[in-house]
Amino acid sequence: MHLQYSTAKPEDAAECISLRARTRQNAISETQLRSIGITEENWAQAVRAGDALGHVCRCEGQLVGYCFGSRLSGEVTVLALLPEFENLGIGKELLSKVMRELVAHGHARLFLACSANPQSRSHGFYRHLGWRFTGTIDAHGDEVLELQCLLHVQGGGAA
Repeated sequence: MHLQYSTAKPEDAAECISLRARTRQNAISETQLRSIGITEENWAQAVRAGDALGHVCRCEGQLVGYCFGSRLSGEVTVLALLPEFENLGIGKELLSKVMRELVAHGHARLFLACSANPQSRSHGFYRHLGWRFTGTIDAHGDEVLELQCLLHVQGGGAA
């Protein structure tokens, strides 16, 4: 299996939206994304403007996963992977790439929203990598996790 990682481009937005609907947990359709204001057009524009920092992974040319973060806030906004590509280290690699970029833009504290359900894959995934619950629940009922990451990223440790 030949995996290729690259920096996300505006042209990747449509494929990212399509892939998000096919994830194992927390799948969100294009219609659902549009209802919360996420469209191919504004996703591509955020990448073009440098506000959405992202990395994608392809296998044989097919998009199999991606991760994006907000340059402005330090939030890891999304990590999505096709189910058949789970448990191969792709999610950790994509997350690590985005974390390094966010730190390079001056963020020593990163945060993200994660399912509060311990049965959810993301619940254990992030905690295993050192992310900690802040005590805050967001408007969607997700836990806000944070990582003081400067030492982790510089040391090559966490993700």
